[in-house]
Formats: sequence, C-alpha cells, structure tokens
Amino acid sequence: MTPVGERPNILFILTDQQRSDWLALNPDIPVRTPNLEKLAARGVHFTRAVCPSPLCAPTRACLASGKEYERCGVLDNDEPYPPDRQTYHRRLRDEAGYHVMGCGKFHVGNNTPAPNVFSWGLEGNALIDEWGYCDALFNAGKNQAAIMAARTGRPCDPYLAYLQQEGLMQDHISDYERRSWEWEERPEMWSSTIPTSLPDEAYCDNWITRNGSMLLDRAPAGKPWYLEVNLQNPHHPWDITGGMHRLYRDPEITFPMPEYCDLDLAEETHAEVRRNYAAMVEHLDQCLGRFVAKLEERGELESTLLVFASDHGEMLGDYGQWQKKSPLQASVGVPLVIAGPGVDRRGPCHAPATIVDLHATLIGCAGLAPARDMDSRSLRPFLSGAAAGNREVVFSALGPWRLAFDGRYKLIEGYDPRLRRGGYGWEPHSPGRSESRRLQRQRPPILYDVEANERDNVAPDHPGIVERLACMLEGTRS
Repeated sequence: MTPVGERPNILFILTDQQRSDWLALNPDIPVRTPNLEKLAARGVHFTRAVCPSPLCAPTRACLASGKEYERCGVLDNDEPYPPDRQTYHRRLRDEAGYHVMGCGKFHVGNNTPAPNVFSWGLEGNALIDEWGYCDALFNAGKNQAAIMAARTGRPCDPYLAYLQQEGLMQDHISDYERRSWEWEERPEMWSSTIPTSLPDEAYCDNWITRNGSMLLDRAPAGKPWYLEVNLQNPHHPWDITGGMHRLYRDPEITFPMPEYCDLDLAEETHAEVRRNYAAMVEHLDQCLGRFVAKLEERGELESTLLVFASDHGEMLGDYGQWQKKSPLQASVGVPLVIAGPGVDRRGPCHAPATIVDLHATLIGCAGLAPARDMDSRSLRPFLSGAAAGNREVVFSALGPWRLAFDGRYKLIEGYDPRLRRGGYGWEPHSPGRSESRRLQRQRPPILYDVEANERDNVAPDHPGIVERLACMLEGTRS
C-alpha cells in the first residue's frame, strides 16, 4: 500500500529513560536487540545522539515545538506546554492531511492552566484536538498512575483502569509499594529487582503495543498516517515480569560494572539492577519487532518511515548517579535509529546528533517547510545521502546547566559535579532563569573528553575548544 501523494507513513517509537549504549549495536554490552539491529541495517544508527534536555516533559516539549530547551516553554516536568506554541502533530494533521495517532505515556504537560498527566481522562483521548491528534489512547507514567491510584483508591488513567477491570490494580499498587517507589532517595528504589506479579499480557508496554496496533487497524484508508508510540520502559522502578526476569539469569549474563561509582552498593546488586535494565531493553526490542511485523502484514513496511529514539538516558550508577537530569553522557545520550523511504543504508553515524531535529525531519517528510523561528534542522539531506553531515555541535540543558557537545568534547556551564543528592547528579532545587544565568557565569566551565572519562576537567588544557563551544552555546540562550 502506497501512501497518498507518495508521502511516507511515519511510525515513531519513543522509549523512556534508555541509554544510548545499552544496545546490541554496542559490542561492549551483552544485551539482545535483534530488531533494532535489523532496523539499523536498513538505515542509519546515530551513535552519539543526545536529547535536548534529560527530563521527560522538557525534552518532549523540545520535540513538539522544534525548539531548544530555553525556548521550548517547558523547563521542568511540572510546567504546562504553552497553549500558543505550535506542535508538529497539528501541522501534520491540519496542513499535511495526515491521520495522526498516538498511544502510551504522554508526558509533556498539556494545554490547560495547570499541568496534569491525568488530563487525558480514562479514555486517554481528552485533549486530542488541542495537541493535533485524530485518534489516541494515552496513559500516565506507570509510577505516577500507581501513586495516584494508591492515594485515591481508583484509577486515574487508562492503564490503571485496564488493570482494575482485570482485577490486577491492587496487585500492581502493592508491588510498587514494596519497592519504596515514592522515596527515590532511598536505595530500595534502585536495588529492588524482584519480578512483578503481573502476567505478561497485562504488562504496561505490552498493553501499549496492543493499543498502537489497534489504532493502526482503525486508521482510515486513503490517507498517510503518523503513529507515535510512547513506550514506558526502561524507566524505573525496574519491575519486570517473571519471564523477563529469567532472560539474563538463565543462564546468568555478566554486565560491566558502573564507571567511577562510589555508591554503597554491592557489585552483585549492581549486576542484578543491570540484568533487569537489560531485560527491559530486550522487551522494548520485542515491541519494535511486533510493530515491524504489523507493518509487513499491512503491506506498509517499505512505505513507512520508522524512527526509534528515547527521551533521555539513565545513569545506572555510573559516576555515583542514578536516573537522569545529569549532563553526563549516560543521562543525555539516547539511541536514535531511522530507516525507511528516503533513508540510505548508511550504517552507524558517529557525528553528533540531537533528537530535537526529528521535528523538522518529520514535517519535511510530509512536505511541510519548517517555521522561521525553529531550532530544529531536518536530517533528511543527511539521511538520503545528499549531505555529508548535519551538525558539528549539539546541545542539551536543564535547570542551571547548559552543554555543547561536538561528538568528543563536551563543554558544560553552570554545573557543579559535587552537588549530588541521594545519588542523583542534579541540584537540590530548580533555580529560576535569572539564578541559572548567575550560576552559569559564576561556576567555572567544565570540559570533558568523553572518549577518556567525564570526571577529569580538561578545560585548562584546551582553551581553544572551550572558546569555540562556549560561543556556539551562547546562541542557544533566549
């Protein structure tokens, strides 16, 4: 089936908290991702892609708006997306005539006065017109939904409503409670690697995958379509099913230990955490495989642009840190693989890339021109082989810090690596814009050679690199 006007269908799979290096495409990590390998063989794998901000709502707002962190309008998870800000979803629907669909964890705030991850309602489609969707089934994050259901005694999103219907909601809440899931400073959150009691069919990402397949089945014929699948994993807590729990334990697989880690955890605890994380990544790959099989069944694989990425990474104990919000590579680095119409089989690309460029790329595939004030640049010339590269430097930011990365050297302004809270690599508070600027001027710049480590500041040895990256970083500020 060929889309109308030869414009491709678009399938965008976005995971949550997946590191760029935790793929079988990296021979140093013994995780199995065969479907992602096949996808990369058909197109391009960007090995040094970064997110515009290592936090869910800001990075997704950057994607939606096509703007870098300071200009996207969402600087933290608790801020709403500005109602006057355009989204590429609306442009695909209203200007290009795409049937725009979405499912999974939608975490960008919303167009109401106060941000609320539950504002999609129990049907998961309450805000589709405002955002630019034609059909959707969105849910809250698994931890957010479980917290709210525990407090109210009732489901507040479609996934918990599904679990309640199956008689599994209380089992799910009880499982999260025993993981100390509301107390992220406590080591129990990270060291809990017990399997969930949920059956495989009720596991969140399996449910989201079925929803995506259902949306495709009810898409109208004769129109190109866009489907965004926001998978939940490998976001903490690392709750995996019994079958997933055995994936890297029978037989037992050994993963590299965290780099430069000073956390008070035994090596075997780190090993167990990494086995759970790997099992989640392999399961995500299986979800990708189901969508590829669905496209083949519909006769649409060759006419569909397929994008696989994540909103940010996960420190996994590296440098004594957990989770995200850190400017270090395990936090800002994300997988990015693209294949399909208009994409040459170029293999791995080791130049810097940013997922904020997906905005211009997707609307360009639909025949639309980028807005004048957009920071996003289309990857299409590079993907097609018409251009040798796309960017020399990419950017990321959160709270007081800003970074510029050229693929090897990373300049960070406004960051103090000594400020770690509970094993997290971020500030104990979120400073406002003026305070952030003051900290960027006050704190000395840090330059890391990521091919060596992200511990030793080499700024004094490379003043020319510092000056070049600082000049480029200045252009990202509002």
